[in-house]
Amino acid sequence: MHFIKKSVAVYLISGPLGVGKSTVSKTLAEAMNQCALIEGDLLLHIYRGETEPPWEERLRLAWLNIVAVARNLLQDRLDVVIDFVVEDELQWFYDQLSDLDATLHYVVLHAEPDTLTARLNQRGDAQYIHRSLFLRDKLMTSPTNEPFLLDADRKPPDELAEEIIKDARFRINGPLEVGKLSYDS
Repeated sequence: MHFIKKSVAVYLISGPLGVGKSTVSKTLAEAMNQCALIEGDLLLHIYRGETEPPWEERLRLAWLNIVAVARNLLQDRLDVVIDFVVEDELQWFYDQLSDLDATLHYVVLHAEPDTLTARLNQRGDAQYIHRSLFLRDKLMTSPTNEPFLLDADRKPPDELAEEIIKDARFRINGPLEVGKLSYDS
């Protein structure tokens, strides 16, 4: 008996705090036949005790762990949805998975500043408003992100998830033309 391996996909969902990454990622994962959801913040905030590594080290380790978990899941022929802010890591992430038979889908959700502020206030995260607005501007003005921007301001999560799955503009089909990063261990 011969089994045909299905093509697998990685859906990397980025955007500023409060834009709806987690909600859209969960909705996307639920809409798929079978997949795994990696919530990057869980890997970023794993440290316990009196001290934790500096921010840059925590971020580096979170990305290394995201890639390791994603590789394991993809090698088991599972689709993967990743919910995490992608600032400058896209090229590095792509390079880490480029040897696998997987299609990378990349989306940067965005919303108006008033929407982000209201959502963060509503969930009790007002302390993150400045960071969210900074990330919004950084992500939206990045030439790398421009083709992958998706307005999350006025669409419900199920419509956004459907658009992410169906719209070919979110697929990365070849080498990326962005700056090189190195998170080698």
